[in-house]
Amino acid sequence: MQLYQRQCTNYAADAVPLPDSESGRLMLEVPGWQIELQDGVKQLVKQFSFPDYVQTMSFALSVGELAEAEDHHPEILMKWGKVRVTWWTHAVNGLHLNDFICAAKTDQLAGQ
Repeated sequence: MQLYQRQCTNYAADAVPLPDSESGRLMLEVPGWQIELQDGVKQLVKQFSFPDYVQTMSFALSVGELAEAEDHHPEILMKWGKVRVTWWTHAVNGLHLNDFICAAKTDQLAGQ
């Protein structure tokens, strides 16, 4: 099953971030996303471009709706023609399978 077809899952209270080997394998399924380190926390980041403000805002709102549906919430930075989406799991202080699922779903929203 493709990542974008999956649903986010609950994780155990003692869950830990994905190992680098698993993150590396999952990165192959979300082309264009990058893993960035912010304050020692690995995060999935991608910037999307749009030709006008209306499409930019529409996409940002769609990502927000996705976040609510999956009960998994990213950082969304929007400015004219660009939306930067950052997924990570606060509870594990890093990357979880849910972040990759949501990244793949974000790409689907963008038509990628």
